[in-house]
Amino acid sequence: MYIVDDICYAGEKTEGIKVKEAKAMRGGMLLVTFTTGEKRLYDTTLLKGEAFRPLRDNKIFQNISIFHGVITWNNGEIDIAPETVYADSYPYDTLEVG
Repeated sequence: MYIVDDICYAGEKTEGIKVKEAKAMRGGMLLVTFTTGEKRLYDTTLLKGEAFRPLRDNKIFQNISIFHGVITWNNGEIDIAPETVYADSYPYDTLEVG
């Protein structure tokens, strides 16, 4: 756990990693682009706890925002630290179809 700007984050701090872009996909998946340039897939259906229950509503899930490099929903009521998203996500490689 660590604190930055009076915000408490779970996990370990990964210097400089922030979310640049996130796209909501089917089945609770996110395609996330980090400031490192990496694209990764993150499965929000694995999030536990009442705080994440609203993400089951597709309207809320699709209305994703990025605030200071952090993925948020529901006007900032729900968020996920970029370090957590990075650590629990999988590399995403696109294949060109010719």
